Amino acid sequence: MFDFGGKTVLVTGGAQGIGKEVVRGVVAGGGYGVILDLNEEKARETAKELGNCSAYRIDLGDPEDIRRVMDKVLSDFDRVDVLVNCGGVVSTLPFQQITDAEWDRTLRINLTGTFTMCSAIYPYFIEKKGGRIVNVSSVAGKIGGGLLGTAAYASSKAGVNGLTKAIAKEGGKYGISCNAVCPSFTKTAMTKGLSEDPEKEAKVLGIIPLGRAADPSEPAQMILFFASEAASFVNGEIGDCDGGIVLD
Repeated sequence: MFDFGGKTVLVTGGAQGIGKEVVRGVVAGGGYGVILDLNEEKARETAKELGNCSAYRIDLGDPEDIRRVMDKVLSDFDRVDVLVNCGGVVSTLPFQQITDAEWDRTLRINLTGTFTMCSAIYPYFIEKKGGRIVNVSSVAGKIGGGLLGTAAYASSKAGVNGLTKAIAKEGGKYGISCNAVCPSFTKTAMTKGLSEDPEKEAKVLGIIPLGRAADPSEPAQMILFFASEAASFVNGEIGDCDGGIVLD
């Protein structure tokens, strides 16, 4: 359990999966969770279940909506301390089948959405003299896909890794840290299709040295570490929570 006493933490994609486990950890650590999710009904259900939470609808594919919602959130709370960018989409089409629309959708939500969230809170963190940002990337961004996501997804997450380092480098002088976590195959709604295909699942598990998929609570622990003051001198780190795939 990490200490989030007195902290307010924003979590995109916080209604389910890894994001929900991050919110659970924030609340367990004495903090207040703000769930930002496209599925408003699910977000409100999660907020009610976990307690000490608020829920807002946000469309990570719409920069104008992101900035509008973020303006409201930042005005609704006396102080926001952490942003966790966990929301996103997967793209599993092989390279030769990726259309312009599929490419644009994947990059718009996963990379541009993450950029816009960071951009919307960056001046606020400067004004408050610090803050923590954690971006949820993927092992695909390091190895070019090959597990669940392919070229479009891998490119979007490689972009998140580069963005994370750039924000860490430029934001450090303002007390802003920015780190990322790269999970591999995790049992969530996003990976349900893979879990329902025993042959594909066995192939993916064969790549993972630990020989199993992660529970959403496992990558959430690394995210919570980066989000907490326990990581006070960690900045620009792209952390792997992948069962031993990358080994770097």
